[in-house]
Amino acid sequence: MRIGFLVNDIETETAGYTTTRLGVAAINRGHEAWVMTPGDFAYDTDEKIRARAKHAPKDKYSSGAAYLSGLRGKSARTRRITVDDLDVLMLRNDPSQDVEDPWRQNAGIDFGRLAMRNGVIVLNDPNGLAKAMNKMYFQQFPEEVRPRTLITRDRDEIKQFVKDEGGRAVLKPLQGSGGKGVFLVDHASNKNLNQMIDALTRDGYVIAQEYLEEAEQGDTRLFMMNGRPFKFKGHYAAFRRVRQGDDIRSNVHAGGTIAQAKITERDLRIAEIVRPKLVADGMFLVGLDIVGDKLMEVNVFSPGGLGSAQTFEKVNFAHGVIEALERKVDYMGAYKRRFSNVQMNTL
Repeated sequence: MRIGFLVNDIETETAGYTTTRLGVAAINRGHEAWVMTPGDFAYDTDEKIRARAKHAPKDKYSSGAAYLSGLRGKSARTRRITVDDLDVLMLRNDPSQDVEDPWRQNAGIDFGRLAMRNGVIVLNDPNGLAKAMNKMYFQQFPEEVRPRTLITRDRDEIKQFVKDEGGRAVLKPLQGSGGKGVFLVDHASNKNLNQMIDALTRDGYVIAQEYLEEAEQGDTRLFMMNGRPFKFKGHYAAFRRVRQGDDIRSNVHAGGTIAQAKITERDLRIAEIVRPKLVADGMFLVGLDIVGDKLMEVNVFSPGGLGSAQTFEKVNFAHGVIEALERKVDYMGAYKRRFSNVQMNTL
Protein backbone atom coordinates (compact mmCIF):
# COMPACT_ATOMS: atom_id res chain seq x y z
CA MET A 1 0.00 0.00 0.00
CA ARG A 2 1.26 3.47 -0.93
CA ILE A 3 0.18 6.19 1.52
CA GLY A 4 0.75 9.92 1.27
CA PHE A 5 0.65 12.15 4.35
CA LEU A 6 0.13 15.89 3.95
CA VAL A 7 1.53 17.93 6.86
CA ASN A 8 2.06 21.66 7.41
CA ASP A 9 5.84 21.37 7.73
CA ILE A 10 8.06 18.30 8.05
CA GLU A 11 10.52 20.27 10.19
CA THR A 12 7.93 21.05 12.86
CA GLU A 13 6.60 17.50 13.21
CA THR A 14 7.48 15.83 16.52
CA ALA A 15 7.91 12.23 17.61
CA GLY A 16 4.66 12.35 19.58
CA TYR A 17 2.47 13.68 16.78
CA THR A 18 -0.26 11.38 15.52
CA THR A 19 0.94 11.73 11.91
CA THR A 20 4.43 10.59 12.94
CA ARG A 21 2.94 7.57 14.69
CA LEU A 22 0.91 6.73 11.60
CA GLY A 23 4.00 6.96 9.41
CA VAL A 24 5.95 4.62 11.69
CA ALA A 25 3.06 2.15 11.85
CA ALA A 26 2.66 2.18 8.06
CA ILE A 27 6.35 1.52 7.39
CA ASN A 28 6.60 -1.17 10.07
CA ARG A 29 3.63 -2.94 8.45
CA GLY A 30 5.47 -2.97 5.11
CA HIS A 31 3.82 0.01 3.41
CA GLU A 32 5.19 3.12 1.73
CA ALA A 33 4.65 6.37 3.64
CA TRP A 34 5.38 9.50 1.59
CA VAL A 35 5.26 12.88 3.37
CA MET A 36 4.57 16.18 1.63
CA THR A 37 3.58 19.77 2.47
CA PRO A 38 1.04 22.18 0.89
CA GLY A 39 3.66 23.76 -1.38
CA ASP A 40 4.81 20.47 -2.89
CA PHE A 41 1.91 19.74 -5.27
CA ALA A 42 1.83 20.22 -9.05
CA TYR A 43 -0.82 19.72 -11.72
CA ASP A 44 1.19 18.59 -14.74
CA THR A 45 0.46 19.02 -18.44
CA ASP A 46 -0.50 15.34 -18.67
CA GLU A 47 -3.28 16.11 -16.14
CA LYS A 48 -1.61 14.07 -13.42
CA ILE A 49 -1.18 15.33 -9.84
CA ARG A 50 2.40 15.07 -8.63
CA ALA A 51 4.23 16.16 -5.51
CA ARG A 52 7.74 16.51 -4.17
CA ALA A 53 7.70 14.07 -1.28
CA LYS A 54 10.02 12.44 1.22
CA HIS A 55 10.20 8.90 2.55
CA ALA A 56 12.23 7.70 5.54
CA PRO A 57 15.11 5.43 4.41
CA LYS A 58 14.65 2.33 6.60
CA ASP A 59 12.13 -0.51 6.53
CA LYS A 60 11.59 -0.56 10.32
CA TYR A 61 11.59 2.04 13.05
CA SER A 62 11.55 1.56 16.80
CA SER A 63 10.60 5.15 17.62
CA GLY A 64 9.08 8.27 16.15
CA ALA A 65 12.31 10.16 16.84
CA ALA A 66 14.34 7.75 14.71
CA TYR A 67 11.74 7.92 11.96
CA LEU A 68 11.78 11.74 11.87
CA SER A 69 15.56 11.79 11.93
CA GLY A 70 15.59 9.57 8.85
CA LEU A 71 12.85 11.58 7.13
CA ARG A 72 14.78 14.83 7.61
CA GLY A 73 18.25 13.41 7.02
CA LYS A 74 20.42 13.21 3.91
CA SER A 75 19.56 9.55 3.40
CA ALA A 76 15.82 10.25 3.05
CA ARG A 77 14.31 9.24 -0.27
CA THR A 78 13.21 12.43 -2.02
CA ARG A 79 11.11 11.91 -5.12
CA ARG A 80 8.61 13.65 -7.35
CA ILE A 81 5.83 11.12 -6.92
CA THR A 82 2.60 10.74 -8.87
CA VAL A 83 -0.13 11.40 -6.30
CA ASP A 84 -2.69 9.73 -8.59
CA ASP A 85 -0.79 6.44 -8.11
CA LEU A 86 -1.14 6.50 -4.32
CA ASP A 87 -3.65 4.20 -2.69
CA VAL A 88 -4.38 6.66 0.12
CA LEU A 89 -3.76 10.36 0.67
CA MET A 90 -4.26 11.52 4.26
CA LEU A 91 -4.79 15.27 4.63
CA ARG A 92 -3.14 15.83 8.01
CA ASN A 93 -2.38 19.56 7.74
CA ASP A 94 -4.07 22.11 9.98
CA PRO A 95 -5.21 25.17 7.96
CA SER A 96 -5.32 27.33 11.11
CA GLN A 97 -1.52 27.12 11.27
CA ASP A 98 -1.24 28.77 7.86
CA VAL A 99 -3.37 31.89 8.36
CA GLU A 100 -0.47 34.08 7.22
CA ASP A 101 -0.23 32.10 3.96
CA PRO A 102 -3.87 31.57 2.91
CA TRP A 103 -2.88 29.80 -0.31
CA ARG A 104 -1.55 26.91 1.80
CA GLN A 105 -4.82 26.40 3.66
CA ASN A 106 -6.76 24.95 0.72
CA ALA A 107 -3.92 23.24 -1.18
CA GLY A 108 -4.63 19.77 0.21
CA ILE A 109 -8.36 20.14 -0.39
CA ASP A 110 -7.91 21.38 -3.96
CA PHE A 111 -5.31 18.86 -5.08
CA GLY A 112 -7.00 16.10 -3.07
CA ARG A 113 -10.20 16.63 -5.06
CA LEU A 114 -8.28 16.07 -8.28
CA ALA A 115 -6.55 12.96 -6.93
CA MET A 116 -9.95 11.43 -6.17
CA ARG A 117 -10.73 11.29 -9.90
CA ASN A 118 -8.33 8.39 -10.35
CA GLY A 119 -9.51 6.43 -7.34
CA VAL A 120 -7.09 7.68 -4.69
CA ILE A 121 -8.78 7.39 -1.28
CA VAL A 122 -8.47 10.89 0.21
CA LEU A 123 -9.03 11.14 3.97
CA ASN A 124 -10.78 13.08 5.35
CA ASP A 125 -12.91 13.81 2.31
CA PRO A 126 -11.77 17.13 0.73
CA ASN A 127 -15.31 18.36 0.12
CA GLY A 128 -16.22 17.61 3.72
CA LEU A 129 -13.12 19.44 4.95
CA ALA A 130 -13.97 22.45 2.79
CA LYS A 131 -17.23 22.77 4.75
CA ALA A 132 -15.28 22.76 8.02
CA MET A 133 -12.74 25.51 7.35
CA ASN A 134 -13.89 27.40 10.44
CA LYS A 135 -15.85 26.79 13.62
CA MET A 136 -19.16 27.55 11.89
CA TYR A 137 -19.12 23.87 10.90
CA PHE A 138 -19.73 23.02 14.54
CA GLN A 139 -23.09 24.81 14.42
CA GLN A 140 -24.36 22.31 11.86
CA PHE A 141 -24.51 19.55 14.47
CA PRO A 142 -27.73 19.07 16.46
CA GLU A 143 -28.48 21.70 19.08
CA GLU A 144 -28.87 18.94 21.67
CA VAL A 145 -25.10 18.43 21.83
CA ARG A 146 -23.94 22.06 21.52
CA PRO A 147 -23.58 24.83 24.13
CA ARG A 148 -25.73 27.93 23.58
CA THR A 149 -23.87 30.04 21.05
CA LEU A 150 -23.89 33.46 19.42
CA ILE A 151 -21.65 34.29 16.44
CA THR A 152 -21.38 37.97 15.62
CA ARG A 153 -19.06 41.00 15.34
CA ASP A 154 -21.52 43.31 17.07
CA ARG A 155 -20.21 44.51 20.43
CA ASP A 156 -23.67 45.16 21.92
CA GLU A 157 -24.97 41.72 20.92
CA ILE A 158 -21.99 40.05 22.56
CA LYS A 159 -22.42 42.07 25.75
CA GLN A 160 -26.13 41.24 25.87
CA PHE A 161 -25.34 37.54 25.44
CA VAL A 162 -22.89 37.67 28.36
CA LYS A 163 -25.51 39.44 30.45
CA ASP A 164 -28.15 36.83 29.55
CA GLU A 165 -25.70 34.12 30.63
CA GLY A 166 -25.47 35.63 34.09
CA GLY A 167 -22.23 37.50 33.41
CA ARG A 168 -20.23 34.37 32.55
CA ALA A 169 -19.42 33.17 29.04
CA VAL A 170 -16.58 32.04 26.78
CA LEU A 171 -15.40 34.22 23.88
CA LYS A 172 -13.22 32.90 21.08
CA PRO A 173 -12.45 33.60 17.40
CA LEU A 174 -14.42 31.89 14.66
CA GLN A 175 -11.11 31.04 12.98
CA GLY A 176 -8.25 29.26 14.73
CA SER A 177 -7.53 26.26 16.93
CA GLY A 178 -5.47 25.06 19.86
CA GLY A 179 -7.04 27.36 22.42
CA LYS A 180 -5.68 30.56 20.83
CA GLY A 181 -7.59 33.72 21.68
CA VAL A 182 -9.99 32.06 24.12
CA PHE A 183 -11.33 34.27 26.94
CA LEU A 184 -13.48 33.49 29.95
CA VAL A 185 -15.72 36.39 30.88
CA ASP A 186 -16.84 36.38 34.50
CA HIS A 187 -17.68 39.02 37.08
CA ALA A 188 -14.01 39.69 37.79
CA SER A 189 -13.07 40.23 34.14
CA ASN A 190 -16.29 41.89 32.98
CA LYS A 191 -14.73 45.34 33.14
CA ASN A 192 -12.30 44.20 30.41
CA LEU A 193 -15.05 42.89 28.14
CA ASN A 194 -14.71 45.73 25.62
CA GLN A 195 -10.98 45.04 25.24
CA MET A 196 -11.61 41.31 24.76
CA ILE A 197 -14.18 42.02 22.06
CA ASP A 198 -11.85 44.48 20.33
CA ALA A 199 -9.02 41.92 20.32
CA LEU A 200 -11.22 39.23 18.80
CA THR A 201 -13.10 41.31 16.23
CA ARG A 202 -9.81 42.51 14.73
CA ASP A 203 -9.51 39.05 13.19
CA GLY A 204 -13.16 38.52 12.22
CA TYR A 205 -16.22 37.03 13.82
CA VAL A 206 -16.52 36.18 17.51
CA ILE A 207 -18.08 33.09 19.06
CA ALA A 208 -19.81 33.83 22.36
CA GLN A 209 -20.65 30.57 24.08
CA GLU A 210 -22.36 29.29 27.18
CA TYR A 211 -19.88 28.47 29.92
CA LEU A 212 -20.10 24.84 31.02
CA GLU A 213 -19.33 24.41 34.71
CA GLU A 214 -18.07 20.88 34.13
CA ALA A 215 -15.31 22.32 31.94
CA GLU A 216 -13.47 23.16 35.15
CA GLN A 217 -12.69 19.44 35.38
CA GLY A 218 -11.29 19.41 31.84
CA ASP A 219 -12.63 17.60 28.79
CA THR A 220 -12.52 14.20 27.11
CA ARG A 221 -11.03 13.69 23.64
CA LEU A 222 -12.79 10.72 22.02
CA PHE A 223 -11.70 9.65 18.56
CA MET A 224 -14.20 8.64 15.92
CA MET A 225 -13.09 6.42 13.03
CA ASN A 226 -15.29 5.29 10.17
CA GLY A 227 -18.15 7.19 11.78
CA ARG A 228 -18.04 5.31 15.09
CA PRO A 229 -16.14 5.58 18.39
CA PHE A 230 -12.65 4.29 17.63
CA LYS A 231 -12.13 1.07 19.54
CA PHE A 232 -9.06 -1.13 19.00
CA LYS A 233 -8.29 -4.34 20.82
CA GLY A 234 -11.14 -3.63 23.24
CA HIS A 235 -10.00 -0.12 24.17
CA TYR A 236 -11.43 3.25 23.21
CA ALA A 237 -9.03 5.75 21.66
CA ALA A 238 -9.63 8.47 24.22
CA PHE A 239 -8.02 10.47 27.01
CA ARG A 240 -8.86 13.34 29.34
CA ARG A 241 -7.33 16.79 29.23
CA VAL A 242 -7.16 18.51 32.61
CA ARG A 243 -6.72 22.21 33.23
CA GLN A 244 -3.86 23.66 35.17
CA GLY A 245 -4.46 26.56 37.58
CA ASP A 246 -6.86 29.23 36.42
CA ASP A 247 -6.30 28.68 32.68
CA ILE A 248 -9.67 27.82 31.11
CA ARG A 249 -8.01 25.94 28.26
CA SER A 250 -7.45 22.20 28.52
CA ASN A 251 -5.26 21.99 25.40
CA VAL A 252 -2.00 20.23 26.24
CA HIS A 253 0.19 22.82 24.51
CA ALA A 254 -1.76 25.52 26.38
CA GLY A 255 -0.65 24.08 29.72
CA GLY A 256 -3.15 21.27 30.29
CA THR A 257 -2.20 17.78 31.42
CA ILE A 258 -3.58 14.40 30.37
CA ALA A 259 -5.27 11.61 32.28
CA GLN A 260 -7.08 8.39 31.52
CA ALA A 261 -10.61 8.73 30.20
CA LYS A 262 -13.58 6.63 31.20
CA ILE A 263 -16.01 6.57 28.28
CA THR A 264 -19.58 6.73 29.54
CA GLU A 265 -22.97 6.07 27.98
CA ARG A 266 -23.35 9.85 27.83
CA ASP A 267 -20.21 10.12 25.70
CA LEU A 268 -21.40 7.34 23.40
CA ARG A 269 -24.78 9.04 23.07
CA ILE A 270 -23.07 12.20 21.82
CA ALA A 271 -21.00 10.12 19.38
CA GLU A 272 -24.17 8.51 18.04
CA ILE A 273 -25.86 11.88 17.54
CA VAL A 274 -22.96 13.34 15.53
CA ARG A 275 -22.36 10.14 13.57
CA PRO A 276 -24.80 10.79 10.67
CA LYS A 277 -23.19 14.11 9.72
CA LEU A 278 -19.65 12.75 10.02
CA VAL A 279 -20.62 9.90 7.68
CA ALA A 280 -22.42 12.23 5.25
CA ASP A 281 -19.36 14.52 5.11
CA GLY A 282 -16.85 11.68 4.67
CA MET A 283 -14.96 12.21 7.92
CA PHE A 284 -12.74 9.17 8.50
CA LEU A 285 -10.77 10.20 11.61
CA VAL A 286 -12.21 12.83 13.94
CA GLY A 287 -11.60 14.02 17.51
CA LEU A 288 -14.60 14.91 19.66
CA ASP A 289 -13.95 17.19 22.65
CA ILE A 290 -16.66 16.46 25.22
CA VAL A 291 -17.60 18.29 28.43
CA GLY A 292 -20.43 16.71 30.36
CA ASP A 293 -23.27 16.13 27.92
CA LYS A 294 -22.04 18.70 25.38
CA LEU A 295 -19.50 18.89 22.61
CA MET A 296 -16.94 21.67 22.83
CA GLU A 297 -15.39 21.00 19.44
CA VAL A 298 -15.32 18.58 16.50
CA ASN A 299 -11.75 18.25 15.24
CA VAL A 300 -11.64 17.11 11.61
CA PHE A 301 -8.29 18.63 10.55
CA SER A 302 -5.35 16.57 11.79
CA PRO A 303 -6.93 15.45 15.10
CA GLY A 304 -4.11 14.61 17.48
CA GLY A 305 -3.63 12.62 20.64
CA LEU A 306 -3.49 8.96 19.64
CA GLY A 307 -0.22 8.75 21.55
CA SER A 308 -1.87 10.18 24.66
CA ALA A 309 -4.60 7.56 24.39
CA GLN A 310 -1.96 4.86 23.97
CA THR A 311 -0.19 6.04 27.14
CA PHE A 312 -3.18 5.02 29.26
CA GLU A 313 -4.78 2.25 27.23
CA LYS A 314 -1.50 0.45 26.34
CA VAL A 315 -2.73 -0.07 22.79
CA ASN A 316 -1.01 1.25 19.65
CA PHE A 317 -3.99 2.94 18.02
CA ALA A 318 -1.90 3.95 15.01
CA HIS A 319 -1.92 0.30 13.93
CA GLY A 320 -5.70 0.32 14.17
CA VAL A 321 -5.83 3.28 11.76
CA ILE A 322 -3.46 1.62 9.27
CA GLU A 323 -5.47 -1.61 9.46
CA ALA A 324 -8.55 0.39 8.52
CA LEU A 325 -6.72 1.84 5.51
CA GLU A 326 -5.64 -1.65 4.45
CA ARG A 327 -9.28 -2.76 4.42
CA LYS A 328 -10.33 0.26 2.37
CA VAL A 329 -7.67 -0.43 -0.26
CA ASP A 330 -8.78 -4.07 -0.41
CA TYR A 331 -12.40 -2.95 -0.92
CA MET A 332 -11.39 -0.61 -3.72
CA GLY A 333 -9.44 -3.36 -5.44
CA ALA A 334 -12.23 -5.91 -5.17
CA TYR A 335 -14.91 -3.51 -6.43
CA LYS A 336 -12.74 -1.91 -9.13
CA ARG A 337 -12.83 1.49 -7.43
CA ARG A 338 -16.60 1.85 -7.83
CA PHE A 339 -17.18 3.41 -4.40
CA SER A 340 -17.27 7.19 -3.96
CA ASN A 341 -14.62 8.83 -1.80
CA VAL A 342 -17.24 9.79 0.81
CA GLN A 343 -18.32 6.14 1.05
CA MET A 344 -14.72 4.95 1.36
CA ASN A 345 -14.06 7.36 4.22
CA THR A 346 -16.44 5.56 6.56
CA LEU A 347 -16.56 1.98 5.25
